[in-house]
Amino acid sequence: MITVLVFVVLLSLIMINVPIVVAIVLTAVIFFVGQGQGQFLALLPQRMHYGTTGFTLLAVPFFILAGNLMNTGGITNRIFRFAKALVGHIPGGLGQVSVVAEMLFSGISGSAVADAAGLGQLQYKAMVDNGYKKEVAASIVASASTLGPIIPPSISFVLYGALTNVSVPRLFLAGFLPGFLMGGAIMVAIGIMAKPRGFPSYPKANRHEIWDAAKKAFLSLMAIVIVLGGIFSGLFTPTEAAVITCLYALFLGFLYKDLKLKDLPNMLWDTIKQSAALLFIMAAANFFSYFTMYQRIPDNLIATLLSMNMSGTGLMAIIFVIIIILGLFLEGNAIFLITIPIFLPIVMQYGFDLVNFGVVMTLLIMIGNLTPPVGMCLFAVSSFTKINIWTLAKESFPYIIGIFIVTVIIAYVPEISTCLPNLLMGVGQ
Repeated sequence: MITVLVFVVLLSLIMINVPIVVAIVLTAVIFFVGQGQGQFLALLPQRMHYGTTGFTLLAVPFFILAGNLMNTGGITNRIFRFAKALVGHIPGGLGQVSVVAEMLFSGISGSAVADAAGLGQLQYKAMVDNGYKKEVAASIVASASTLGPIIPPSISFVLYGALTNVSVPRLFLAGFLPGFLMGGAIMVAIGIMAKPRGFPSYPKANRHEIWDAAKKAFLSLMAIVIVLGGIFSGLFTPTEAAVITCLYALFLGFLYKDLKLKDLPNMLWDTIKQSAALLFIMAAANFFSYFTMYQRIPDNLIATLLSMNMSGTGLMAIIFVIIIILGLFLEGNAIFLITIPIFLPIVMQYGFDLVNFGVVMTLLIMIGNLTPPVGMCLFAVSSFTKINIWTLAKESFPYIIGIFIVTVIIAYVPEISTCLPNLLMGVGQ
């Protein structure tokens, strides 16, 4: 009963537009006070401080800064032109280019919203200028941006690793194949709709044009090699990789002469605001996590599920439903921070692979990023296209179906995501 009441109170506060940070903390406070345990409120500052002091979490603001630097510093332009030379001729034209460009850019940035707001503006303008309907172009941009947290590096994987003590490099490796499958599903959907909806294509680029685009994008693409190569070789940690990415993006921005010193103050301020908002949620969620453990909510859920003799397949289906419903109302990182403390003991009891579970959770949250009323990628694209988020969601539906199918496959065939980390790092969590 207490579990149901907690979620009713939490969602009620959110539905009346109480900020997510306040709603998370206030829910715990209400129950502590209501049960005559107000003395536990003294732990609030301590738990919030503890929730943001992990070394791994230092990667978050640096990856956000790296994405902002690359969007301003000309890196996104060069990656987009290279993708256009590679796949601009296949059915779907610039729609396919947008997906491939996002897959490449995801290997550097790690954030769906940053990709939608940065690379997305370039993609959207190119498609509209070449005859795509505005709402179609915008939906492709929003859908493609969800690849950012799946193909490593990934801010979502960093958060999941910090919450569960799962190896972040293992999570990064686990994201590769699901990310490419997800990108492939979106490209298939674009290809199917290309002819009926009249998506324009470009003439096939010759080898000279591809080589020229590759040369111009070479230094930008090297960021992927530096970041992922350094992490997987053990040369540096994901946190150190985030710092190195920032320095490299800063160097390229000045080298390309697309980044000016006058751009830095606003960029740094935007990074501070984005980082503070995310880390503040993490701080609040740590207190909420303590509250759920104290109330034995995970234990009660485990006991309930075990009494129902539910299989692992059935449990995963329930998790799907819960996360998709929460994705309608909550921002993705908030879903992570609210549900992981509750789900983690349950999935461990059922013997789920925690690496694969992190990938599945992230995929489900990406679906939430494309579903109103609180789809963050929809809001990011709507901010510069001025297209209603409900229209965007309707146009994005074929891509959502593709992402959902991939998510189901990854959930029930965990070997797809775990094969690379197990092969390169050995079996383990």
